[in-house]
Amino acid sequence: MREQANVIKTLKVRVKDKHKAILNRMAFETNQVWNAANAETSEWCYIPIPEVGYIRNNISAFDLQKWLKGIKKARGFIIPAVTVQEIIAVHAKARKQFKKDKLKWRASGGARRSLGFVPFKSTGIKWINGQVKFGGFFINVWDSYGLSKYNFKSGSFSEDSRGRWYFNIVVEVPQVKSIGIGEIGIDLGLKTTATCSDGTQLARKAFYRNSESKLGKAQRANKKKQVKSIHAKIKNQRNDAMHKFSTELVRNNGLIVIGNVSSSALAKTKMAKSVLDAGWHMLKTQLDYKSKGMLVEFVEVNEKYTTQMCSCCGEITANSPKGRTGLGIREWSCAECGTVHDRDINAAKNILRLGHQTLAVGIPAF
Repeated sequence: MREQANVIKTLKVRVKDKHKAILNRMAFETNQVWNAANAETSEWCYIPIPEVGYIRNNISAFDLQKWLKGIKKARGFIIPAVTVQEIIAVHAKARKQFKKDKLKWRASGGARRSLGFVPFKSTGIKWINGQVKFGGFFINVWDSYGLSKYNFKSGSFSEDSRGRWYFNIVVEVPQVKSIGIGEIGIDLGLKTTATCSDGTQLARKAFYRNSESKLGKAQRANKKKQVKSIHAKIKNQRNDAMHKFSTELVRNNGLIVIGNVSSSALAKTKMAKSVLDAGWHMLKTQLDYKSKGMLVEFVEVNEKYTTQMCSCCGEITANSPKGRTGLGIREWSCAECGTVHDRDINAAKNILRLGHQTLAVGIPAF
């Protein structure tokens, strides 16, 4: 049993549009610092040694801090010094994560313009009289969380594809144990995004396909703002449906088990649009962090053979649906015990059983 503790959450609230100009300037300055760090790491990532060749030079965030120490004053930046330090730290962390000496350049204009991003540390941000104080500026936000009750940690200002700005702040909150005592297995699919072992379903609404015609017309007419608006609408619709479904599951269950189907692999096939509409990765991510926040056990298992195996007797018979050729079989009866199965519910029950086995013996889920 997990001990109750605090959990880290990121709260996201909309910044009022009157602050766009100042945040756009800060985003431009962020890009300048990022690109300066990129230039330094590109130039000094390898050191020439006579008669030896080149040796790799591991450039740390500390090294970059020294090299770029005077950039804020020299270029007249309005972003705080702690934000310059945080940009360099984020750059160093990304290089380490992706094992690269140079990252992508951040463009401040043109067709490939990078969306605005301004990171900060806890020491660079304050909440004063219902406003965010940052770099000497007071920024108004639509406060839907009651931000005054939280201790701010790190975070960022970020821009979406429609040019709207958001304040993203990391906070620490107490875990609230779920009152749910149920147990649920989840089978992810294309016909239905998610089917649970109790028969509950998250229907696959074709968010992308329903907007594909409008999107195509806007793209052909080169209406960039409309294209961005349609993409944002698709994302918001999908995200809203996922949040409602995942929140309900976490509230009502103490154990959630899900199959490890790979959306990234299937996104490269002819089923790509259906896979992207299904939003499997988004659902898994939401279930994972919400489960941690409410002390719910969340397990991911290898779902191999879960569709073919009878959840009653455990046998795989000749008439069970197999591979892509069996995708059209939605209902089948077990030749061994005669039980009639709904394809997806049967798979979800087998996934739940695998979750029990994993927790019982402490083996990796896959």
